[in-house]
Amino acid sequence: MKHLKLMILASDSQSAIEAQKAGIDRIFYDLEYIGKAERQHGRNTVKSNNSIDDIPAVRKVLTTSQLLVRTNPIHAYSKTEIDKAISYGADVLMLPMVMDQHDVEQYVEMVGGRAKVCIMIETAAAMARLDKILAIVGVDEIFIGLNDLHISMGLTFMFETLSGGLVEYIAQKCNKVGMSFGFGGIARIGEGDLPSENILGEHMRLGSTSVILSRTFKGIVGVDRNARKIDLVEEVQKVRSRLQEISQWTEAEYKENCKKIATAVDVVVNKILNK
Repeated sequence: MKHLKLMILASDSQSAIEAQKAGIDRIFYDLEYIGKAERQHGRNTVKSNNSIDDIPAVRKVLTTSQLLVRTNPIHAYSKTEIDKAISYGADVLMLPMVMDQHDVEQYVEMVGGRAKVCIMIETAAAMARLDKILAIVGVDEIFIGLNDLHISMGLTFMFETLSGGLVEYIAQKCNKVGMSFGFGGIARIGEGDLPSENILGEHMRLGSTSVILSRTFKGIVGVDRNARKIDLVEEVQKVRSRLQEISQWTEAEYKENCKKIATAVDVVVNKILNK
């Protein structure tokens, strides 16, 4: 079974310490703000307001977890942002809102092999040009951003990209060239409109290597139905145990899981459309 790297957003040293203690593989520090508020206007999504100069405080406490920094899309000051993030100790740099292979070429060149490069596929344009993007030397992994991808494609619910076969299309192309990829986020086991165990089933079936743990892992009031102080160590352990179980599934069980996802997605879509 491939190791599924668990990632969580953290913007301060205390959150980073807790995440590392819980065995989360990657601390995700988010710098992206350019164009994000406009794209995701009116949606209940994470919009970060982090300062690049706070990265060292987070880096300092990390001994076993990696530090992934999501920069802004390619812009006039990308080189400065990249250089600073690397000097502050980023292990992996992630580029959002890629439109074509030229964005990727520029980014890879600016990083210059000083950190791993993760490219986000979250626009219809990037999806259409996927082969060209995957051919760029210097890309270490791909991450499929379901939220922006579904917006870009005019879909109603972000998991339509999963039930409709779009994630599988990208996964197959990545697997064909031996490119690591991850996608989306999961709620805590037992939470979410689409049960996280079903989504984890697709991560295993498609050969994904990374996933983001959503805000439900922080027990934030107003984000999950049972917001309360949670034990992160215990919640992460539940995910790992479930993954272990899923890895033993038969082909028929994976197929059945796909059907469950399609049904659950249709229910959510109908609910949204009939509001």
